[in-house]
Amino acid sequence: MTLQTGILSPVGSGRSSMSERFNELSMLARLGVARVSAPRWAWVVPALMVVLAGILRFVYLAHPNAIVFDETYYAKDAYSYLHYGYELNWTKEANGTFVAGSPSGLLTDSPEYVVHPPLGKWMIAAGMAIFGDNNPFGWRFSAALIGTLSVALVAYAAWLLFRSMTVATIAAILASVDGLMFVESRLALLDIFQMFWILATFVCLLLDRQQSRRVLARKVAALAQQNGGTLPQLVFGPGSGWHLWRLAAGVCAGAAVGVKWNSLFFIAAFGLLTVFWDVNARRILGLKNWAVVGVLREGLPAFVQMIGVGLIVYLSTWAGWFKSSNAFYRHWAQDNPGQGVQWLPTDLRSLWEYHVSAFNFHSKLDSPHSYASPAWKWLLLGRPTSYYYESPKMGSKGCTASSCSEAILNIGNPLIWWAFIAAILVALIVTIVRRDWRFTSLLFVFAVGYFPWFLYPNRTMFYFYALSFEPFLILILAGVLGLVLGHSGSSVRRKRVGLYFTGVYLVAVLLMSAYFWPLWTGQTIPYNEWLHHMWFSFWI
Repeated sequence: MTLQTGILSPVGSGRSSMSERFNELSMLARLGVARVSAPRWAWVVPALMVVLAGILRFVYLAHPNAIVFDETYYAKDAYSYLHYGYELNWTKEANGTFVAGSPSGLLTDSPEYVVHPPLGKWMIAAGMAIFGDNNPFGWRFSAALIGTLSVALVAYAAWLLFRSMTVATIAAILASVDGLMFVESRLALLDIFQMFWILATFVCLLLDRQQSRRVLARKVAALAQQNGGTLPQLVFGPGSGWHLWRLAAGVCAGAAVGVKWNSLFFIAAFGLLTVFWDVNARRILGLKNWAVVGVLREGLPAFVQMIGVGLIVYLSTWAGWFKSSNAFYRHWAQDNPGQGVQWLPTDLRSLWEYHVSAFNFHSKLDSPHSYASPAWKWLLLGRPTSYYYESPKMGSKGCTASSCSEAILNIGNPLIWWAFIAAILVALIVTIVRRDWRFTSLLFVFAVGYFPWFLYPNRTMFYFYALSFEPFLILILAGVLGLVLGHSGSSVRRKRVGLYFTGVYLVAVLLMSAYFWPLWTGQTIPYNEWLHHMWFSFWI
């Protein structure tokens, strides 16, 4: 399958002469990386959706003027990073001073024990450095910016996968208005940063796949031309270039792990994908020893570029910890000679022990929480997370009823999330029947991001953990809607039905997002109106 004129279209395999087989253009088509130009002005619509996403994320960003949910950890940690380079403990009154606009209560002689790496908090601190550390806009700015850029990355990933501006636009619409991505983009929490770097890693690998296959096709064509139109059966065959985009993917991978450790599941999946893509390219072109040579020639460099570079980037995110003299566990190795991993240098031995302690914390976290949600409920929206709730009375905070609600409920758009389930099933069928690499890759990444959570049935989990793999669900759904729209060979009636269905669905999605807007942004609404949004008792 390939994409033509913005929709999915089947391509016949056909037989070709030997000279045609090793023609560069022919090989580019067989490798699925033929050059496809977007129609003129085609990027305008997805670009407008990115602008819309930015407007939605930045409007009323400073509301509510309160420490919301886990901002009590990450906003204060970011403040500590900005001023001291590592986490410090705070007094119990610190939240009040933050809200009042005069942060105080930092205990400079008391390092804090934290269980997430530093990068997400450094990114929050960047917004504070620009817009001030004494206001909600400052500590939420980075999340809103990264959330907006994430919509652009989703649209670009859709283009790289499906070569359809229509599918890219659909993906941008879904990413712009879904509740989970939206709410997480408006608060000083870590998950939006993790999602961004995971998605950026994937986009870099898609670009690497495209570039390396084009280089390989050019080299094979040159060899065939030199050999009279046939391909010499070389033991190793040509390489596929320097893979600079894969190097960039390693940087993004290290950054993803530098926000949250469970990004490692995605990085492992991406490493397998990029090597498989390279090996399969050699198979498609008929290169000798394609499996062994592919693994040796591409797999080993890929490991260095993804894991080696990623490790360097990850360690660099701990620069504040390394530079400090008082950070938590900073001198563990000196205080515990003969313990830990002895072959590591002293500083790294202390950091390793810190990681061991934090891993034990995560793996044994089973404390009850009223908004805990096991993984099987996430796609069903079985238990969304209430981040913030106040009950203003008449005359307070714009309340015009006897009782009002001011709430932030972190819940996805039901029409998007419930459609994910159907889209996954369709994508599975397409994968089995057509062996479509795009849906196969997206399903693989989704599975690697989702199903490991089932290995920890007793761990305390929350619905917002699904944010890490939501972009891949959006890409699956957008691709399936591209199938619904039909391809260039479809009848006019078939295209019209697909257009009506997709158009009605997207309009319904937009209306549903408008319906939930007050609950995503903490607007003051009458209590009865808030209650009408609670379709199920387990949403309360």
